[in-house]
Amino acid sequence: MTSAAEVRRRQPRRIFRDRTEAGQVLADLLEAYRDRDDVIVLGLARGGIPVAWEVAAALRAPLDAFIVRKLGAPGHEEFAVGALASGGRVVVNDDMVRALKITPQQLRDIADREGRELSRREAAYRGDRPPRDVAGRTVILVDDGLATGASMFAAVQALRDAEPARLVVAVPAAPESTCREFAGLVDEVVCATMPTPFFAVGESFWDFTQVTDEEVRRLLTTPTTRHQAPAAPTAAQIVGGVAVEAPAGVPPQVALEELIGDARIVLIGESSHGTHEFYAARAEITKWLITAKGFCAVAAEADWPDAYRVNRYVRGLGEDQTADAALSGFQRFPAWMWRNTVVAGFVDWLRAHNRDRRSDDRRQTGFYGLDLYSLHRSIDEVITYLDTVDPVAAERARARYACFDHACADDGQAYGFGAAFGAGPSCEGEAVEQLIEMQRDAANYVQRDGPVAEDELFYALQNAQTVRNAEEYYRTMFSGRVSSWNIRDRHMAQTLEALLAHADRGRDADAPARIVVWAHNSHVGDARATEMAGDGQLTLGQLVRERHNDQVRLIGFSTYSGTVTAASEWGGPAERKVVRPALPGSIEDLFHATGKPAFLVPMPAVPAADPLEAVRLGRAIGVIYQPATERQSHYFHVRPTDQFDAIIHIDQTRALEPLEVTSLWIAGQTPETYPSGL
Repeated sequence: MTSAAEVRRRQPRRIFRDRTEAGQVLADLLEAYRDRDDVIVLGLARGGIPVAWEVAAALRAPLDAFIVRKLGAPGHEEFAVGALASGGRVVVNDDMVRALKITPQQLRDIADREGRELSRREAAYRGDRPPRDVAGRTVILVDDGLATGASMFAAVQALRDAEPARLVVAVPAAPESTCREFAGLVDEVVCATMPTPFFAVGESFWDFTQVTDEEVRRLLTTPTTRHQAPAAPTAAQIVGGVAVEAPAGVPPQVALEELIGDARIVLIGESSHGTHEFYAARAEITKWLITAKGFCAVAAEADWPDAYRVNRYVRGLGEDQTADAALSGFQRFPAWMWRNTVVAGFVDWLRAHNRDRRSDDRRQTGFYGLDLYSLHRSIDEVITYLDTVDPVAAERARARYACFDHACADDGQAYGFGAAFGAGPSCEGEAVEQLIEMQRDAANYVQRDGPVAEDELFYALQNAQTVRNAEEYYRTMFSGRVSSWNIRDRHMAQTLEALLAHADRGRDADAPARIVVWAHNSHVGDARATEMAGDGQLTLGQLVRERHNDQVRLIGFSTYSGTVTAASEWGGPAERKVVRPALPGSIEDLFHATGKPAFLVPMPAVPAADPLEAVRLGRAIGVIYQPATERQSHYFHVRPTDQFDAIIHIDQTRALEPLEVTSLWIAGQTPETYPSGL
């Protein structure tokens, strides 16, 4: 039987619309070869020609076809045992030939047949034109992808005989192992994507229609060198032309007004959990949303109980007298994510703002958490609430939640491991029963005096919901990353909907509550515009967009280089680490090339649509930063115009300062002066 997880793993991770877009992505990665007289681009016919044409046109280099024919196994022609390249070069996989017991005569017959087809194609594609001379030239050899690499290997061997000065292999998609193999055979390998697991080249494309001979002929006769024509604006120049200056990451109010309009939900991201400028600019934008647009709640990627303690503080409730004290609930790794100087300053501002609102008997703005890591703390909060309103129900809750006692206190992963692998009981039934009972009895509990009592009931109900969802999350996290990720983002979306409904109490229908969300770009952005959608991954931004449509705005942040507060491993101490310059071909690299220090780019922003609609790498630094494996650990492919409604780029940024600064954080990290990693 095929499991749901296996089906998800086999779903294609489609990245490129078609070969044309794949070529444009490759061209960005090969920009260093633009306008060089020694460069020639060769496309492997037929599938590689549309990709190669885009590369050649962008580099303003001549284009030619290089023809390779696979030598297919008898009876299984789709399975290559070798290849025949232009110039008569034959490459054979001897191991495959022996394993399949292919005789020398069979191999000769296959080579003769494919040789005739190769000659036919060369005549059809070029006519009377001879192949371009590549001796002493820089040759960029392009295909639409690599699987086993047999065809490309034959092409490389044949071209080596022609003595080019430099040989570059460039493909949109290939297995990492194949890319590494070719890195030892040629001067440079550019693999735009390396899907894992890799099933087939076509699975990286939405449109992988077979290329015809007529299409190849047309492209080979369409000029790619236009040295006499005025140079077209670069992608960076186009983006720079529509960028709105945003000093320190804060756009002017006119630009914010145009972007936000009447949106009810604004999600503001961050491309790291430890960048000062992201937090500071987000706080300033949020102050404007609260004071100018009437937003009544901040919902953060934070645990519900810890954030609610802050909510009490900003409303003048509870026992905490300082922002530091109100934020002291954030003890779980990574504490600096919310216990930092920027958040503390914002919390104090919000407390003062609400104090003024109370004096005029106006609605106050709350601070809430959307996350679900607080399994055991939420259990304690449910019981504490019931002890005050229904002691008998509190005893029932204790009995149900005692199921979790076998795990270490406040260690949801320990519970999940035990439940997933039979080392402990599953508490799913108990968590669900407790939630249902509280929801059933809510009407009775709400009959207490004043809105504060209703707020406390809402707080307790959300804790019970968090226990139920956290139980599922921890139990699922050992069965697959995507499953647990989706549970978490669905919980965030569910909590946001509950907050909207709670905040709408007593409001006019024509003036609904408006909420701003603080979370990482990877949650705020629309997953459908990223390569992760191929794995079935959802995001909060996608879910909210699907439900509220044009009432939602998604705003991302990006940076090119600087420093960041992050750990080197999960649970490790906060370090001040150097952020490497963004990789070529990334959205951050494109924004850096504009030469502007900080700006807003609305999406889509005509005429910037083309460069921002193309697939590009996007960087995501969470609470862990691993520069040695920068490419694999922190980049994924995105389509910016569909991922966000706007991106704010701050070219140089610095590390977020924790409230508890350690000697390790102060020491920082010595900038690296050498490249390493992929």
